[in-house]
Amino acid sequence: MEEAQSVLEPEVLREEIKKEYAHVATNPEDEFHFHTGRRLAAILEYDEELVNSVPESGLESFAGTGNPFAMGRLSEGENVVDVGSGAGFDTLLAAQMVGTEGNVIGVEMTAEMREKAVGAAEEMGLTNVQFVDGLAERLPVEKEWADVIISNGVINLCMDKLGVFKQLYRALKPEGRLQISDIIVQKAVPDSAKLKIDLWTG
Repeated sequence: MEEAQSVLEPEVLREEIKKEYAHVATNPEDEFHFHTGRRLAAILEYDEELVNSVPESGLESFAGTGNPFAMGRLSEGENVVDVGSGAGFDTLLAAQMVGTEGNVIGVEMTAEMREKAVGAAEEMGLTNVQFVDGLAERLPVEKEWADVIISNGVINLCMDKLGVFKQLYRALKPEGRLQISDIIVQKAVPDSAKLKIDLWTG
């Protein structure tokens, strides 16, 4: 008799998350168990003028949990990392805020999302933003490069949260800041729930 699974493997979880968000990228018109796109941006009270500055390809697959810019606009000339940049909505807003003297790196593990983000950036004529394949637990960013790190609903999807925050600390300049929106819980999550993929991927 096989023993019941007691540990969810990180690679298994990542592959399931990739599948979920590849679907969001390629079929944004479908119904999901979370809000997406323009409707979500309105719910999260993004500035309407900023929302309208992003082409539909960079907005329709937006799937965040909050608004990292509610903590303050970014300043011109800043270096910014967007951890889990998805189809690029927050990344593209950041690129506009920091201007041509600033730089923005969107780190995203889902190829379909990166493809949409690159296309939207090209459509907007942005030259200060790049999208790279990578994980929050192993950020492909130089030490102390970032003035600001933003993230929107991604850290909760990572099993090794301490490892993620070590990476954020490594990538931030000593005077840098985090502007993160995410999901938190006030009660310990039962081990049995941690084994359910569908509770992680949404």
